[in-house]
Amino acid sequence: MADNTNDKSGKKIDYDFAAHERPLFDAWMDAGYFQRTPELGAGTGQPYTIVIPPPNITGVLHMGHALNDTIQDTCIRRARMQGRPTRWILGTDHAGISTQTKVDKKLADQGISRLEIGREAFIEACYDWYKEYGTTIVNQIKGMGCSCDYADEHFTLEPAYVKAVRKLFVDWYHDDLIYKGKRIVNWCPHCTTSISDDEAEYVDEAGHLWYLRYPLTEPEDGLEYLVVATTRPETMLGDTGVAVNPKDERFKHLVGKTVKLPLVDREIPIFADWHVDREFGTGCVKTTPAHDPNDWAMGERNGLERINIFDETAHVVDGFGAFSGMDRDEAREAVVAAFDELGLLEKVEDHDHSVMTCYRCHTKLEPWESEQWFVAVDGLKQDAARVVEDGSIQFHPERWKQVYLDWLDNLKDWCISRQLWWGHRIPMFYCDECGWEDASVEDVETCPVCGKPVRQDEDVLDTWFSSQLWPFATMGWTEEGMDAPQMKQAYPTQVLSTARDIMGLWVARMVMASMYCTDRIPFEHVIIHPTVMAADGKPMSKSRGNGVDPLRLMEDYGADGMRFGLLMQVTGAQDLKFNEAKLESSRNFANKIRNAARFVTMNLDDYVPGAPEPVTPADRWIFSRLAGLVARVDEAYGNFEFGEITRELFSFFWNEFCDWYIEFSKARLNGSPEDRAACQRNLVFVLDQALRLLHPIMPFVTEEIYQQLPIDRTEAPYLIVAAWPDADALAQYVDADAERAIDMVCETVSAIRSTRARYGISPKTQLAVAVKAGEDDIARLEAQRGLIEGMGNVASLQMAADVEKPAESSVTLAPGLEVYIVLSGLVDFEAERARLEKERVKLAADAAKLGKKLSNPGFLAKAAPEIVEKDRAKHAEMTDKLARVEAQLAELG
Repeated sequence: MADNTNDKSGKKIDYDFAAHERPLFDAWMDAGYFQRTPELGAGTGQPYTIVIPPPNITGVLHMGHALNDTIQDTCIRRARMQGRPTRWILGTDHAGISTQTKVDKKLADQGISRLEIGREAFIEACYDWYKEYGTTIVNQIKGMGCSCDYADEHFTLEPAYVKAVRKLFVDWYHDDLIYKGKRIVNWCPHCTTSISDDEAEYVDEAGHLWYLRYPLTEPEDGLEYLVVATTRPETMLGDTGVAVNPKDERFKHLVGKTVKLPLVDREIPIFADWHVDREFGTGCVKTTPAHDPNDWAMGERNGLERINIFDETAHVVDGFGAFSGMDRDEAREAVVAAFDELGLLEKVEDHDHSVMTCYRCHTKLEPWESEQWFVAVDGLKQDAARVVEDGSIQFHPERWKQVYLDWLDNLKDWCISRQLWWGHRIPMFYCDECGWEDASVEDVETCPVCGKPVRQDEDVLDTWFSSQLWPFATMGWTEEGMDAPQMKQAYPTQVLSTARDIMGLWVARMVMASMYCTDRIPFEHVIIHPTVMAADGKPMSKSRGNGVDPLRLMEDYGADGMRFGLLMQVTGAQDLKFNEAKLESSRNFANKIRNAARFVTMNLDDYVPGAPEPVTPADRWIFSRLAGLVARVDEAYGNFEFGEITRELFSFFWNEFCDWYIEFSKARLNGSPEDRAACQRNLVFVLDQALRLLHPIMPFVTEEIYQQLPIDRTEAPYLIVAAWPDADALAQYVDADAERAIDMVCETVSAIRSTRARYGISPKTQLAVAVKAGEDDIARLEAQRGLIEGMGNVASLQMAADVEKPAESSVTLAPGLEVYIVLSGLVDFEAERARLEKERVKLAADAAKLGKKLSNPGFLAKAAPEIVEKDRAKHAEMTDKLARVEAQLAELG
C-alpha cells in the first residue's frame, strides 16, 4: 500500500516513503543534531536527557517498541526545539538467557554444544552473534526517525559498564546488602538457571487434585491414615511433614504425632501452622520444604528437614529406587500408580490452576532449593519508596504510583545469580587452599593470604542487576562518579518511558541503585505507556498469529503515519487495542499536510517576506486559534497526554487551517496586491507554526515541507532545531470575539453545505437562509455577511434575534445558533421529520445514559472533579439540544 497524492495535473501518484525519509534522517545525523552539542544548535537551556529502555540484542522492533520509541522521540524532539541541550541515550542489553539460548541453538545446528567448546569459546561465539545480529533493532529504530545519540551507543557488556556492575556488586557485598544462601528459587530445567518471580509467566492449566492416604505411624481411635490433597503427587518423595491449621478441631489431637510416608518409608511429623487453609482439600497439607516456597517457610518455622528430590534438569536424583532417573512427568505417573496399587489413592478430581513457566523457553518452572546470591532489599527499598511518595519522581498516569509502592512493599530478597555463561560474571573470588573469599572489582589471580591460585564464581548476574545501573553507568559515572561532566550537567534524567510489566523488574531497581550510588533520583517522570494489544484485546504473540510488524506498517503508512496513528490511540487506559484504520487516517493526514503546503507554496511566486499581521476577522480567528492550540498542546505535554496532543493537532490543521482558513484565503489571494501580500505572510506564518507543533510526532513530512518554505533558515537550517512556538508570545493574538464570529460563520456555512449534501441540492442552486441568534452574535454575523453569502451561495440571508422559522425549511442547531434553510419545492418534508425524530431518539438515549452516570454516587466519588464538571456541561448541552429538536418536530406537526 502506498500513499496516494496528486501531481499538479491532478493525476494520482504513489508516494515513496523511504525515498523521502532516509535522506532527511541522514541529513540530521550528518549535522550532529542528535548529539548534545551546543554549537550545533542543541541549545543552552536546562539539559533534557532520556535513556532508552535498552532493547535486547536478540530483539527486533515490535509494536511495544514502536509506541515507546515514538513517545520518547516526541519528548526529545520537542525539548530540542525548546532550546534545551538534549540527548537520548541509546544502547542495547546483552540479554543473558535470550542470547545464550540463541547461540546454543546455533551451535546445536552445527552439531556441537557449549559444553564441548568450553566457556571462553562460547562467550566468543556470543560476541560473534552480537556483532552479526545485535544492531538489527538499532537500525530499525533509525527507520522510525528516532533521534537517539547514535554517536555514543552503549552496551551492557562494554568495559566501562562491566566495571560499574562489578563495583555495585562489591559495594553492596561489603555493605552486607548481598549474601549467599540456600533458598527456594524458580528453576528452569531446560535453561538450567534460576528465574526471578517477575520473569515467570503464568499459564492456566487443566490439572488434577490427587487425594493420597498417608498411614499414621500409630493408628488412633480407628483412624489409620490422613488424606492429603495435592496437585503435585511426585513431590511426596521429598515430604518431611504434614501440616494442619491450629484451629482445625478435626486434627488437633494428632499434632505431634507422625505418619509413615508411603513409598520411601519415612516417618514425618504432623504439625500445626497458620498458613494451612482448612477449606482446601482435606485440611491436611503435605509439606515439601525443598520444592515449594510456602512449604519452605513452614519448614523454617517448624524445623523440618529439606530433601531435594530433583537434579537441575528436574529428574529424580539417586536414592529413590525405581523413581530415580525419571523426569517430573514420569515420576508423577509412577507415584500415582504406586499409591493406587497399594490402595492409598483415595480419589482424583479435576482442578484448574496456574503454573509458572520460563519467559524464554516456556518450560514449567520448578520450585527448587539451591544456593544462590541474593540482594537484601530491605536496606534499599525505603529510599526508593520515599522519593515517589514525596513527589520527587512522578508517575504518568498517576495511578501507577500506588502500584509501584505496593510492589516495593511486598518485595522479598532478590535472587541475582544465574547459572549461565553469557553475562556479567559474579566478581567473587575463592581460595580453596585457605578458605579466603572476597568480592573484587578487578580480577584476582592469587590468594592475598596464602598466595595460591584462586577461582572466580561460575555464575553470572541477573540481567536486571546490570540494567539497573543504566541511567548513570551510561553517563560517565564509572570513571569519575558524580564528578563526571555528564553527571554534573544532566543527572537526573528527565523522562523514563516504559511498559508496566517491567515497573518492578527495572524501574524500581533503577531507583534503588541510583539512590545508593548517586544519592539522587535517576529520572523525574515515569511514563507507563499502554500495552499494545491485538484488535480483539488479546496480547500480540507469534503463537496466536495476531502480531503486527511495525516495519510493514512503515512501508504502508510511512514512519510519520505509524507514529501519529499510534499516539492517536493512547488514552489513560491500561491497554491499547490496536486499530490499523487509525494509521490509514494518519497517512491521509500526512497527505493533507502536503496538499495544504502545496497550495500555500504554489501561491507564493511573488512572495515578499515580512511580519505576519492578522488584518481580517478570519486572520484574527486563525491566529487566536493557533495561540490557544499552543497553550493546550504545552499543557498536554506537561501531563504526557499524547493522545490529546494528536487530537488537538489533527483538529486544528485539518478542520481549521485546511478546511476553513485556506478557503477564506482564496479570495484574498486574488485580491489587491496589499491584501494578497498580507494573506501570503499569514499563511506562511501559520503553516510554519503548525509544522513546528507537528514535527516531534511527524518529523519527516514536516521537515520536508519546512525546507520548501520561503523563510529565513539562517539560525535553523532544519526544522528539527527550529524554535518551538512560544505560547506567551502568541497570547497577544487571543481574540475571543473573532473566534466567536468566525466559528458562527463556519457553523452557518457548514449547515448550508450539509443540507445540500443531505438532500442532494446542487452547489449551484442558490438558497434562502435565515439565522436566529442572540443580538451580540447577530451583530458579529452581520459583519461577516459577505463570507457567508459567498461561501454558501446564498440568494437571501435573514439574520435576527427574533427571526421566525420559515415555512418548509430545515433546521440545523449549533451552540447559540439556529440555521433555517428554505427547502420549498426542493425536499421531501416527511424525510425531514424522520431525520429529526431519529436525532431526537438518539439525543434522548444519550442524555439518559449520561444522566444515569451522573446520578451514580460511585462515579461522583471516584471521578476527578474536572471530569464530573465536563460531563455535567455535556449533559446540559444535550438536554438543551433535545428540547430544541422536540420543539422543531412540534412545529413540523
